[in-house]
Amino acid sequence: MDIRALKGRSLLTWLDFEADEIRALLDLSKQVKEEARRGERKQRLLGRTVALLFEKSSTRTRCAFETAIAEEGGHGVFISFADTHLGKKETIEDTARVFGRMFSAIEFRGFKQSMAEDLAKYSGIPVFNGLTDDYHPTQALADVQTLEENFPGRKGLKLCFCGDGRNNVARSLMIISAKLGINFTVITPSGLKPDNVLTEKCGKIAKVSGAKIEITDKLDAVEGADAVYTDVWASMGEEAKKEERASLLKPYQVNRVLMDRTGRKDAIFLHCLPAIRGEEVTADVIDGAWSRVWDEAENRKHTIKAIVLASIGDI
Repeated sequence: MDIRALKGRSLLTWLDFEADEIRALLDLSKQVKEEARRGERKQRLLGRTVALLFEKSSTRTRCAFETAIAEEGGHGVFISFADTHLGKKETIEDTARVFGRMFSAIEFRGFKQSMAEDLAKYSGIPVFNGLTDDYHPTQALADVQTLEENFPGRKGLKLCFCGDGRNNVARSLMIISAKLGINFTVITPSGLKPDNVLTEKCGKIAKVSGAKIEITDKLDAVEGADAVYTDVWASMGEEAKKEERASLLKPYQVNRVLMDRTGRKDAIFLHCLPAIRGEEVTADVIDGAWSRVWDEAENRKHTIKAIVLASIGDI
């Protein structure tokens, strides 16, 4: 498809995108990464401004958006909730309307998915979901790029997420895998399975793409996996439940034994970061030959650059 067809689009969840649209963004991300390797400097966001609205703290998402926008000649304005009237004197609707008059687009990273949706509804400009409790779409796109870089041209890739199956990363990976025909397995305790509504939606999507979506509590499901993925046991906002989660998820730690159970010498390890060594993953895995987490972190910038360029850039 023509990438220009995505002009003006928000990215709130991959449920809103077709497979060929996601594939076009991956192709553009590959292009901008190659341009960066060649030292090329473009100005495709010249004169564009993006409000970077952060309710939750961030390392990779903030850095990726700021550097991606700046490298293309645009300007990202970091806005912390602590520095605004939002939620105190001003409603989300009023803030959105003001941003819509001043900016070319909005990035939002926070708790409620409904807030990202309201920003898009009332601002009238594209909104990019930098993370909510429900979804983390920009992360998932970088994950797929990293997976495909390590297994170029391979069909029927198998990605296993081992950990809390309800979290935003697992949910977004299930959606994007179902769209793109990637076989996706969530390995999680029975009490932490993804919700049935989303699982059923992804199952229907997978029937079209040919992907296999599996939810299980059996660790032997990693057999044959190209990549094993995990995330912290307690997401932001759930710190009070950390001990409870640790008790449930300790058997699902990604360690040398689990990686060996893939039966694949070329299997890789992925993590959205930040990581807590000794909890969801052992140091010998994340710092060892399996790990591709630093490539994955870098790809956050390239995929975000592609998303922003496709929506508001001159391409």
